[in-house]
Amino acid sequence: MDMNQSAKLKKQAAEAALSYIKNDMVVGVGTGSTVNYFIDALASLRGRIDGAVSSSQASAAKLKALGIPVYELNTVDEVSVYIDGADEVNRALQMIKGGGGALTGEKIVASVAKQFICIADQSKWVRLLGQFPVAVEVIPMARGHVAREIVKLGGDPIYRDGYMTDYGNIILDVHHFKIINPREFEERLNNIAGVVTNGIFAARPADVLLLGTEQGVEKIQAQ
Repeated sequence: MDMNQSAKLKKQAAEAALSYIKNDMVVGVGTGSTVNYFIDALASLRGRIDGAVSSSQASAAKLKALGIPVYELNTVDEVSVYIDGADEVNRALQMIKGGGGALTGEKIVASVAKQFICIADQSKWVRLLGQFPVAVEVIPMARGHVAREIVKLGGDPIYRDGYMTDYGNIILDVHHFKIINPREFEERLNNIAGVVTNGIFAARPADVLLLGTEQGVEKIQAQ
C-alpha cells in the first residue's frame, strides 16, 4: 500500500470515530498519525464537547492549537470514550501500541475510559501479535536488568537511542517475541522490576475497531 492510500484509509477511520462523540463529553485522545487525523476532525465539534484528556504532550499541544480545552486526567470525573490507534490489532481487539513512545499515557487513559475505540488502517490488522516490536517503558537505572530479563523471555531488546518518554523514562523496543497469549505476556513483562508498562494492550483491549479498508470503514466488535 502506498503512503497516499495509507493516509486516506487512516483519515477515513479517524473521521468515522466522530459518530461516537456526544455533546458535553470529555474525550480521551491518543497519540500517533491516525489520531492526528482524528484531532483535526474533532476540531469541528469543539463547541459541543467539554474538552479532551490527552495521552501525550504531543497530542495535548495539537488539541490546544485547534482550540480544544485539554484537562488533566486527575481533574475529570470520567472519560466517556477514548480514541486511539494501534501498531497491530487482532480479532480479540488486543493491540500492540507504543511505536510513538506514548504507551504509558495511552494505557492509563484507556483503563479509565468507559469505551475504547481503536482507529486503524487495514495494514494493522493481524492474526497474531508480535511482528511489530513491543515497546517497553523502563526506569533508566533498570535498563540493563530489564534487558536481561527480556532476553530470558525470548525477546531481542533494542534501546531506543536518544528518546525520553513524557515521564522521563527510556524505551526498549523488543523484537522477536512470540506472543501466543497476549494478556499473560503483558502481565509477565509488567512484573519485571523497573518496567513502567509495555506496549501489549490485552488486559484492556479495544471495545470497537474502526478499520479503514479499500472497501470503506469496517466496524469490528470485540469477540
